[in-house]
Amino acid sequence: MIKFQDLKVGDFVLADFEGDKWEGVVNKLNTEEKKALVQTRVQEFWFGPEELYPITLDEEQLNKLNFEKQENGDGSVKYVKGPFRIFLPEKGNFSKMDIWYREDRRHLNQAIPVHELQNHYLQMTKVTLARN
Repeated sequence: MIKFQDLKVGDFVLADFEGDKWEGVVNKLNTEEKKALVQTRVQEFWFGPEELYPITLDEEQLNKLNFEKQENGDGSVKYVKGPFRIFLPEKGNFSKMDIWYREDRRHLNQAIPVHELQNHYLQMTKVTLARN
């Protein structure tokens, strides 16, 4: 489950419809009813927070978000999208990472889902992180 206040238009989430989970994007938020309009490949539908789940951030998701991977000789990895950087001290371990954009640098000590990365990206760059 995702907290409603953590959702933003453009966030990628998993929407549970009758037991099937579909990846989708939040197109609209209704703050009065605490519902999100999510477009999946099947349909657009309103979901409550109890029907929305985070997508695990991993290399596959970063590829979908058009990040370029740079492996370092010491076993660390950097993912790059323009001037925005994600640094993993250990390849494949998303539980500790540094993210930065220009002089704004953040150290994260726990794995985060895709929508939280999107929210950091938006706060830091003032641009929505989307799939192209």
